[in-house]
Amino acid sequence: MNYLGMCVGIGTFIIIGVLHPVVIKSEYYLGTKIWPLFLIAGLACIVLSLFLDHLAIAALLSVLGFSLLWSIKELFEQEQRVKKGWFPSNPRKNKKA
Repeated sequence: MNYLGMCVGIGTFIIIGVLHPVVIKSEYYLGTKIWPLFLIAGLACIVLSLFLDHLAIAALLSVLGFSLLWSIKELFEQEQRVKKGWFPSNPRKNKKA
């Protein structure tokens, strides 16, 4: 039996599960100004995955990279959810005038 697909699926599930609260906390403490870090990390993971020989690690790194890129969109959507009152806003974070 080949367990590679199942391992990549489980890894993908974990990556998405970890990034969800990361996006929420990032928006709460730093706002949307953190998006370039998600971009750089995502692109770095994708490029690095192209040079790895181990298929499972390359696949998971690519999934992480694209999930980080998707997190940029989620970061801005999280900002809108906070404005709608669906999530708490950070009173210490600087507000735009």
